[in-house]
Amino acid sequence: MNETKLLQLLSRLWNGSNGVLAGKHAEEKMISILRNRFPQAQLIEVTDVSGGCGAMFDINVVASEFKGLNTVKQHQIINKVLKEEIKDMHGLRIRTSIPQT
Repeated sequence: MNETKLLQLLSRLWNGSNGVLAGKHAEEKMISILRNRFPQAQLIEVTDVSGGCGAMFDINVVASEFKGLNTVKQHQIINKVLKEEIKDMHGLRIRTSIPQT
């Protein structure tokens, strides 16, 4: 990664001038986006598993909208919904399922 790219990434990771890492902010933003896409979801969890720097997240969504879709298609939906948020991440773990009845 060149120096310009690194500086751009670091500036996105810091939240304002107080020096607080944006991991929690990123979690909340992604939860909000997913809640808008899956308003009836039984569970939406987003956890920064990178130690707070926002480089890797664990996402878990349990929603009836996944019914009839295979796992790959479910994950593709999550990737599409969070396209802008995940473009500079190092990694992403996605778990999806339909509610148990």
